[in-house]
Amino acid sequence: RSYIIVGKCKRKRLRLRKRERRRRRKTKTMPALSDIHILDFTRVLAGPYCTQLLADFGAEVIKIEQPGAGDITRQWGPPWVGDEAAYYLGVNRNKRSLTLNLKTEEGKAIARALAAKADVVMENFLPGTMDKLGLGYADLSAINPSLVYCALTGYGQTGPYRDRPGFDFMIQAQGGIMSITGPEDGEPYKVGVAVADITTGLFAANAILAALHYRQKTGQGQFVDVALLDSQVAWLANVAQNYFAGETPARYGNAHASLVPYQVFATQDSHIAIAVGSDGQYKSLCECAGCMELWHDARFKTNPGRVVNRAELVAKLERVFAQKNTADWMPILLKADVPASPINDVPTILNDPHILARGMVQEMAHPTLGAVKVLGPVAKLSETPATLRIPPPTLGQDTAAILSELGYTAQDIAELQKKKSI
Repeated sequence: RSYIIVGKCKRKRLRLRKRERRRRRKTKTMPALSDIHILDFTRVLAGPYCTQLLADFGAEVIKIEQPGAGDITRQWGPPWVGDEAAYYLGVNRNKRSLTLNLKTEEGKAIARALAAKADVVMENFLPGTMDKLGLGYADLSAINPSLVYCALTGYGQTGPYRDRPGFDFMIQAQGGIMSITGPEDGEPYKVGVAVADITTGLFAANAILAALHYRQKTGQGQFVDVALLDSQVAWLANVAQNYFAGETPARYGNAHASLVPYQVFATQDSHIAIAVGSDGQYKSLCECAGCMELWHDARFKTNPGRVVNRAELVAKLERVFAQKNTADWMPILLKADVPASPINDVPTILNDPHILARGMVQEMAHPTLGAVKVLGPVAKLSETPATLRIPPPTLGQDTAAILSELGYTAQDIAELQKKKSI
């Protein structure tokens, strides 16, 4: 009898394992967001970056563009890849392009029809613009109560600055980051990439996924308000906390306000970045660099002491690092587990064997440009990995197909073109 029971349990476990293997095989072919449909009215960088992140995980994104012009970044060149701007190609893969004239009733009717079936609508016009077109949250949620509507603006939907246009450079200036970026005694610097735009896109994607999760539990959509200035202020993070603790943040060039040594040093032939985050790492640095007198000096034993005596210690370390080339220092420091890196330029890092092994540089087959290199997805999911399925679309490439899916005939589409509604 015991044998029969054990046998039944074993067979049951085997059936469950087979069922789980079938489920895993099935889900591996189904992107994580394959059931999410996004109507994307955004242009330039923050919004398109957000929708590209979601599209990489399988969301269907229909990019709405102005007939004849499209996303303004299509004209942001050089550099060009064929007749497409490199800027546009960087943030618009895995999307379909539909040209719509939202100033016409026919164009707005198409937008409403698509929104009625969408899970997410995203736009980055000035506050109130979509309301005037009859395409605001109140209008679209009335026909689709489960809709997640994300409005991405420079300053948000509330507050005294709400009606101002927002651009990355001015947001970096206004949001505090430029005041702590650049040489200690020089002028403020912006960051070399549009970090306010990029991080706002990240915050927006995170908020959209949170809203979709809530909708899954309740069936209720909601309005998502994301602002560039809020995002910029939020990623001050520990710097803001230092101010709350009573310290006014300042510029330190490539150094760190709270850690020493944590900066760039000149070597015999170039530069090297050193990021010592603990007393143990500092001791390892002194050992491998042959300057143990800097470890035995009581002023430099602890990080607080090194911060207080920053100028004297850095001057001594500058003389140490100037004795060898960067290529000579790197294996010494890495063997001693001291965080260090050469200062790579962009071509070097984009051809780095580790970056290539991580799939961070990939190629897509473009319909007019041939093979186009793009950056790959960051997050690697074991079951539902992000994929590069569709190259950045040409302007209006999918207009006829999308309208046909809505029930428009070829004659209807020709009439819409005649009226300049598409």
